[in-house]
Amino acid sequence: MSKKTVFRLGVAIVGISACILFSACSQSTKPSTEETAEKPAEPAGPPQPVTAKAAFGEMYMSARDWSKDLVILKLTQKEISGIKNEGGKAGMWEATFASPTRQEYRVYSYAVASGGEAAQKGVSMSPALAWGGPTRDVMPVQVSDMGVDSDAIYNTAAGDAAAWLKKHPDKQITSFELGNAYKFQEPVWVVTWGDEKSGYRVFVSADTGKVFNKKKG
Repeated sequence: MSKKTVFRLGVAIVGISACILFSACSQSTKPSTEETAEKPAEPAGPPQPVTAKAAFGEMYMSARDWSKDLVILKLTQKEISGIKNEGGKAGMWEATFASPTRQEYRVYSYAVASGGEAAQKGVSMSPALAWGGPTRDVMPVQVSDMGVDSDAIYNTAAGDAAAWLKKHPDKQITSFELGNAYKFQEPVWVVTWGDEKSGYRVFVSADTGKVFNKKKG
Protein backbone atom coordinates (compact mmCIF):
# COMPACT_ATOMS: atom_id res chain seq x y z
CA MET A 1 0.00 0.00 0.00
CA SER A 2 1.45 3.34 -0.98
CA LYS A 3 2.10 6.15 1.46
CA LYS A 4 -0.46 8.29 -0.35
CA THR A 5 -3.14 5.66 0.11
CA VAL A 6 -2.26 5.26 3.79
CA PHE A 7 -2.46 9.03 4.26
CA ARG A 8 -5.92 9.23 2.64
CA LEU A 9 -7.13 6.31 4.78
CA GLY A 10 -5.90 8.01 7.94
CA VAL A 11 -7.67 11.25 7.05
CA ALA A 12 -10.91 9.36 6.43
CA ILE A 13 -10.68 7.56 9.78
CA VAL A 14 -10.05 10.83 11.64
CA GLY A 15 -13.00 12.44 9.85
CA ILE A 16 -15.32 9.56 10.73
CA SER A 17 -14.16 9.64 14.38
CA ALA A 18 -14.79 13.38 14.56
CA CYS A 19 -18.31 12.96 13.16
CA ILE A 20 -19.08 10.21 15.68
CA LEU A 21 -17.71 12.31 18.55
CA PHE A 22 -19.64 15.42 17.44
CA SER A 23 -22.83 13.41 17.06
CA ALA A 24 -22.44 11.93 20.56
CA CYS A 25 -21.80 15.36 22.09
CA SER A 26 -24.80 16.82 20.31
CA GLN A 27 -27.03 14.04 21.54
CA SER A 28 -25.79 14.31 25.14
CA THR A 29 -26.20 18.09 25.36
CA LYS A 30 -29.50 18.43 23.50
CA PRO A 31 -32.32 18.55 26.05
CA SER A 32 -35.17 16.14 25.59
CA THR A 33 -38.59 17.27 24.51
CA GLU A 34 -39.87 16.54 28.02
CA GLU A 35 -37.17 18.75 29.54
CA THR A 36 -37.75 21.68 27.20
CA ALA A 37 -41.52 21.62 27.45
CA GLU A 38 -42.76 24.18 29.95
CA LYS A 39 -44.43 22.74 33.00
CA PRO A 40 -48.09 23.65 33.23
CA ALA A 41 -48.84 26.32 35.84
CA GLU A 42 -50.15 25.04 39.12
CA PRO A 43 -53.87 25.73 39.39
CA ALA A 44 -54.61 28.60 41.77
CA GLY A 45 -56.51 27.62 44.88
CA PRO A 46 -59.66 29.33 46.11
CA PRO A 47 -59.25 32.77 47.75
CA GLN A 48 -58.41 32.54 51.44
CA PRO A 49 -59.31 34.93 54.28
CA VAL A 50 -56.50 37.16 55.55
CA THR A 51 -55.58 38.81 58.83
CA ALA A 52 -56.26 42.45 59.60
CA LYS A 53 -52.62 43.46 59.21
CA ALA A 54 -52.34 41.88 55.77
CA ALA A 55 -55.41 43.74 54.54
CA PHE A 56 -54.51 46.95 56.38
CA GLY A 57 -51.13 47.15 54.67
CA GLU A 58 -52.79 47.20 51.25
CA MET A 59 -55.32 49.86 52.29
CA TYR A 60 -52.75 52.01 54.07
CA MET A 61 -50.49 52.24 51.01
CA SER A 62 -53.44 53.37 48.91
CA ALA A 63 -54.63 55.85 51.54
CA ARG A 64 -51.15 57.41 51.76
CA ASP A 65 -51.54 58.49 48.15
CA TRP A 66 -54.63 60.40 49.22
CA SER A 67 -53.15 62.10 52.30
CA LYS A 68 -49.74 61.91 53.96
CA ASP A 69 -51.03 62.97 57.39
CA LEU A 70 -53.81 60.41 57.62
CA VAL A 71 -54.93 58.86 60.89
CA ILE A 72 -56.81 55.60 61.48
CA LEU A 73 -60.27 55.78 63.01
CA LYS A 74 -61.56 52.24 62.65
CA LEU A 75 -60.72 48.80 61.25
CA THR A 76 -63.56 46.32 60.84
CA GLN A 77 -63.97 42.73 59.71
CA LYS A 78 -66.52 42.30 56.90
CA GLU A 79 -68.06 39.40 55.03
CA ILE A 80 -68.22 38.54 51.35
CA SER A 81 -70.03 35.73 49.61
CA GLY A 82 -68.11 32.48 49.28
CA ILE A 83 -65.39 33.29 51.83
CA LYS A 84 -65.72 32.06 55.39
CA ASN A 85 -64.40 34.31 58.14
CA GLU A 86 -62.70 32.30 60.83
CA GLY A 87 -59.90 32.46 63.37
CA GLY A 88 -59.56 36.23 63.20
CA LYS A 89 -59.21 36.20 59.41
CA ALA A 90 -61.70 37.56 56.91
CA GLY A 91 -62.35 37.72 53.19
CA MET A 92 -62.80 41.46 53.49
CA TRP A 93 -61.65 44.23 55.85
CA GLU A 94 -62.71 47.86 55.99
CA ALA A 95 -60.67 50.79 57.33
CA THR A 96 -61.71 54.37 57.98
CA PHE A 97 -58.93 56.94 57.50
CA ALA A 98 -59.12 60.66 58.21
CA SER A 99 -56.94 63.61 57.20
CA PRO A 100 -56.56 66.46 59.73
CA THR A 101 -55.30 68.90 57.07
CA ARG A 102 -58.05 68.09 54.61
CA GLN A 103 -60.66 67.73 57.36
CA GLU A 104 -62.02 64.75 55.48
CA TYR A 105 -62.33 61.00 55.93
CA ARG A 106 -62.56 58.08 53.53
CA VAL A 107 -63.56 54.45 53.95
CA TYR A 108 -61.25 51.93 52.30
CA SER A 109 -61.82 48.22 51.85
CA TYR A 110 -59.68 45.27 50.86
CA ALA A 111 -61.23 42.02 49.59
CA VAL A 112 -59.54 38.78 48.55
CA ALA A 113 -62.24 38.23 45.91
CA SER A 114 -65.15 40.02 44.31
CA GLY A 115 -68.54 39.48 45.87
CA GLY A 116 -71.06 41.57 44.02
CA GLU A 117 -71.34 45.35 44.15
CA ALA A 118 -70.47 45.46 47.86
CA ALA A 119 -67.05 43.83 47.42
CA GLN A 120 -64.54 44.21 44.62
CA LYS A 121 -61.28 42.28 44.68
CA GLY A 122 -58.36 44.37 45.90
CA VAL A 123 -58.52 47.88 47.37
CA SER A 124 -61.59 50.07 46.97
CA MET A 125 -62.40 53.47 48.46
CA SER A 126 -65.37 55.72 49.08
CA PRO A 127 -65.57 59.42 48.17
CA ALA A 128 -64.06 61.80 50.73
CA LEU A 129 -66.50 63.21 53.27
CA ALA A 130 -66.23 66.07 55.74
CA TRP A 131 -64.60 65.25 59.07
CA GLY A 132 -64.88 67.44 62.16
CA GLY A 133 -61.95 65.91 64.01
CA PRO A 134 -61.61 63.40 66.87
CA THR A 135 -64.34 62.98 69.48
CA ARG A 136 -64.42 61.16 72.82
CA ASP A 137 -66.08 58.19 71.13
CA VAL A 138 -63.92 58.10 68.00
CA MET A 139 -60.25 58.82 68.60
CA PRO A 140 -57.32 58.12 66.24
CA VAL A 141 -55.48 54.82 66.33
CA GLN A 142 -51.73 54.95 65.77
CA VAL A 143 -50.11 52.32 63.54
CA SER A 144 -47.55 51.73 66.30
CA ASP A 145 -50.40 50.72 68.63
CA MET A 146 -51.46 47.87 66.34
CA GLY A 147 -48.92 45.46 67.75
CA VAL A 148 -51.00 42.28 67.74
CA ASP A 149 -52.64 40.86 64.62
CA SER A 150 -56.29 39.85 64.42
CA ASP A 151 -55.72 36.08 64.52
CA ALA A 152 -53.97 36.36 67.89
CA ILE A 153 -56.69 38.76 69.08
CA TYR A 154 -59.32 36.21 68.13
CA ASN A 155 -57.55 33.40 69.99
CA THR A 156 -57.39 35.53 73.15
CA ALA A 157 -61.05 36.57 72.91
CA ALA A 158 -62.25 33.05 72.12
CA GLY A 159 -60.25 31.69 75.04
CA ASP A 160 -61.85 34.20 77.38
CA ALA A 161 -65.33 33.39 76.04
CA ALA A 162 -64.78 29.61 75.91
CA ALA A 163 -67.10 28.71 78.79
CA TRP A 164 -69.89 30.94 77.45
CA LEU A 165 -69.46 29.65 73.89
CA LYS A 166 -69.69 26.08 75.14
CA LYS A 167 -73.15 26.87 76.50
CA HIS A 168 -74.10 28.80 73.34
CA PRO A 169 -72.56 26.83 70.43
CA ASP A 170 -74.96 28.45 67.95
CA LYS A 171 -73.67 31.96 68.56
CA GLN A 172 -71.46 33.41 65.83
CA ILE A 173 -69.22 36.47 65.78
CA THR A 174 -71.34 39.48 64.91
CA SER A 175 -68.68 42.17 65.27
CA PHE A 176 -64.87 42.23 65.11
CA GLU A 177 -63.58 45.79 65.18
CA LEU A 178 -60.57 47.89 66.17
CA GLY A 179 -61.18 51.37 67.51
CA ASN A 180 -60.27 53.87 70.19
CA ALA A 181 -62.41 55.80 72.63
CA TYR A 182 -61.69 58.01 75.62
CA LYS A 183 -63.11 55.45 78.03
CA PHE A 184 -60.50 52.88 77.01
CA GLN A 185 -57.45 55.17 77.01
CA GLU A 186 -55.93 52.89 74.40
CA PRO A 187 -56.89 51.24 71.08
CA VAL A 188 -58.84 48.01 71.60
CA TRP A 189 -60.31 45.22 69.55
CA VAL A 190 -63.96 44.52 70.34
CA VAL A 191 -65.02 40.94 69.56
CA THR A 192 -68.72 40.19 69.93
CA TRP A 193 -70.69 36.96 69.77
CA GLY A 194 -74.48 37.26 69.62
CA ASP A 195 -76.19 40.53 70.50
CA GLU A 196 -76.78 42.91 73.40
CA LYS A 197 -79.49 40.74 74.97
CA SER A 198 -77.81 37.39 74.50
CA GLY A 199 -74.17 37.77 73.71
CA TYR A 200 -70.59 37.94 74.90
CA ARG A 201 -68.24 40.81 74.19
CA VAL A 202 -64.50 40.85 74.80
CA PHE A 203 -62.28 43.94 74.71
CA VAL A 204 -58.66 43.13 73.85
CA SER A 205 -55.74 45.56 73.85
CA ALA A 206 -54.46 46.13 70.31
CA ASP A 207 -50.98 46.77 71.69
CA THR A 208 -50.48 43.93 74.20
CA GLY A 209 -53.09 41.41 73.07
CA LYS A 210 -54.39 41.03 76.62
CA VAL A 211 -58.04 41.10 77.67
CA PHE A 212 -58.96 44.64 78.61
CA ASN A 213 -62.55 44.03 79.68
CA LYS A 214 -65.55 41.80 79.00
CA LYS A 215 -69.30 42.02 78.97
CA LYS A 216 -72.01 39.37 78.99
CA GLY A 217 -75.41 40.04 77.46
